[in-house]
Amino acid sequence: MIEFFHNPNYNFLRWKWHFIILSWLLILAGSASLWVKGGPRYGIDFKGGTLVYLKFAATPDLDRIRAGLDREGLGTSTIQSYGRPEGNEVIIGTEQVGREEEALDTSRQAILTALRTTFHVPADKLDLNNSGTDSLTDALLRFDPLGLAGQPGEAAARYREIAERITDFRDNQRGGLLGSFAELRGLEGVPPVVAQTLEQQAYLSPVVVRKAEVVGPRVGRQLRQQALLATGLALAGMLIYIGLRFPTEGAVPAPGRVGLLTGLGRWFLRQVDKRIYGVAAVIATFHDVLITLGFLSLLNYEFNLNIVAALLTLVGYSVNDTIVTFDRVRENVRLLRRERLAELVNRSINQTLSRTILTSGLTFLTVLALFFLGGEVLHGFAFTLVVGIVVGTYSSIFIASPVVIGWIERRGHMGLALKARPEGASGAARKGS
Repeated sequence: MIEFFHNPNYNFLRWKWHFIILSWLLILAGSASLWVKGGPRYGIDFKGGTLVYLKFAATPDLDRIRAGLDREGLGTSTIQSYGRPEGNEVIIGTEQVGREEEALDTSRQAILTALRTTFHVPADKLDLNNSGTDSLTDALLRFDPLGLAGQPGEAAARYREIAERITDFRDNQRGGLLGSFAELRGLEGVPPVVAQTLEQQAYLSPVVVRKAEVVGPRVGRQLRQQALLATGLALAGMLIYIGLRFPTEGAVPAPGRVGLLTGLGRWFLRQVDKRIYGVAAVIATFHDVLITLGFLSLLNYEFNLNIVAALLTLVGYSVNDTIVTFDRVRENVRLLRRERLAELVNRSINQTLSRTILTSGLTFLTVLALFFLGGEVLHGFAFTLVVGIVVGTYSSIFIASPVVIGWIERRGHMGLALKARPEGASGAARKGS
């Protein structure tokens, strides 16, 4: 493996209090920001809103769309591509205002108005791509290309039949979007004079609304609860795994009076003693999540499902360096049982330093490129990982390790060590050591 440092001997733990104080300041600043703002700035996924699904004739320019929405007062809308790239499909989400039916129609019309302005759709012409059967029938009755004005009943039936054929062809054979009026020429059931009239009187918008739906506040609350549950289960799973993977021995309860409360307290302390490495790793990971959430609040990022995905990724990544360091601590405990715990942990951090820089550094450069080049949709996701990787790297060194050392020294277990189970050491051998 590539090594940046040969036999490094830096006293990392000397700076632990500097980073612990820095962490408290960041957590307090983030907590104050969340308190002032009344919590995270939830996205449509969590607080409800209107989602409008659009299809474009060509590859959509998301920056142009975002600028058009901003000019119409919809700057807080979310824009996200979905489906296959060749489908040219986009979801635009807006905050919910009013009741569901009212919000759906209002948001849909506001987005259409912004898109018409952005793509210079003529206001005085029929938008054939966004017209339903009823509106197209009314337009044909008004244009009357077949000269059926004197026969109202026949005209209504005939033009409705033609409108149904056109919309059926558009929706089922052209994916909801006509590319040119030439596609109507020769279409069975559509007279050439009708196609010619539509070419003169109508317009083919480069974007069409596929569907619109409302995400209600109740669904948003369920998603919030599921996101919290997913994060909590991830932390609990890591606590259990690391507690089993890196158990300790030699732990005894602190002295105290016998009683129900004292007994429960002593049992709790005993469990922490046995799983202090897992507890320290989860504390460090929880610390990383808190600081990252604080940065998201301070910089007013929207909290949505992309951010939840980034936080869950961070939870997995953050504990990685901690496990590597603890694994090296376990190896050194077997070899250097007489060395002080603080010196042994510091030695382990130095031995894994090159690996930490390689892993964290390359990952950081990757998410940094994603932050600058990934576009607006991935901006929040990438920012969360940028902050999380930096914080997670230093928390493995300056938070998790000091927690283990401080707990063991405060509890008076100077000889507390990791079990060396892989070698199958006998209980008698461990007792003799």
